[in-house]
Amino acid sequence: MSAWISPLRLSRAGILGMNKRNVGYIARYNDRSAYPLVDDKLKTKLLAEDFDIKTPKLHQVVRQQHEIGHFSDMAVDLEGFAIKPSKGSGGKGITVILHRDGDQYVKASGARLPLSYLEHHLSNILAGLYSLGGKPDVALVEDLVRPAALLARYSYQGVPDIRIIVFQGYPVMAMLRLSTKASDGKANLHQGAVGVGLDIGSGWALNAVQFNRPILLHPDTGLPVSDIKIEDWDTMLLMAARCYEATGLGYIGVDLVLDETEGPLLLELNARPGLTIQMANGKGLVPRLRNIESLKRPHLLPEKRVVYAKKTFGQ
Repeated sequence: MSAWISPLRLSRAGILGMNKRNVGYIARYNDRSAYPLVDDKLKTKLLAEDFDIKTPKLHQVVRQQHEIGHFSDMAVDLEGFAIKPSKGSGGKGITVILHRDGDQYVKASGARLPLSYLEHHLSNILAGLYSLGGKPDVALVEDLVRPAALLARYSYQGVPDIRIIVFQGYPVMAMLRLSTKASDGKANLHQGAVGVGLDIGSGWALNAVQFNRPILLHPDTGLPVSDIKIEDWDTMLLMAARCYEATGLGYIGVDLVLDETEGPLLLELNARPGLTIQMANGKGLVPRLRNIESLKRPHLLPEKRVVYAKKTFGQ
């Protein structure tokens, strides 16, 4: 662990620190006027449609308290769904329902929730309980994402997702996040989810960490993470690259999922993506970011940027 403690060795390894990320990349390349496009999931969803980036189907937008009464009528025919605060962060306020059993709504954990619980949850979302700054929010009711079977077997209860860091429109680093019992079925690395570094060139797993420590097997499923290869990888890279044109943000985290029937879907965008992706990959971001900054003639088309990234940063 000492190699990760020494600032000199961190610098030599090309590790991007928080201060350098904030000043040298986020502040420099991200226009704050564009932040509302990514901090608001509803705006992100509408924006993605304009750039042919698929997202989970939207069933209902609840903006006012009186609209909560329409929720039960809408949800009665849904096989599964997710309720999300539009301006939430870190997965807070997201409730995922697998199916309905009589008057009960069943979560992945098996917990059964009455309609009154979900209506109260919608009310809390509108009141801003989960939003950035506690401001009034709107609630989204989306299709339930059913992960592709290959990935679902590696994750504990929750939906695996893929984070891709995009710099100036180029996908530069990626990881798969697998939920665990420790993370309560959420793909949150700080809570104990597994981060699996992914080869930009192929989508194959490289390394894996939990609580910033290297692991070989998923702690709950016991499966070797080295066997993972992401399907539709080129499609995911292209979707991520297009988010540059969609938002105008130069440094961004793109979160995607692989649905068993719909294929790759955009979950959300993050203008302040975390840095643990470097631990999962066993490599620093700085050399890749500098490579893009040094380009004399950047590629204008997202397809060309993906080809360059795969060739330059692939293993």
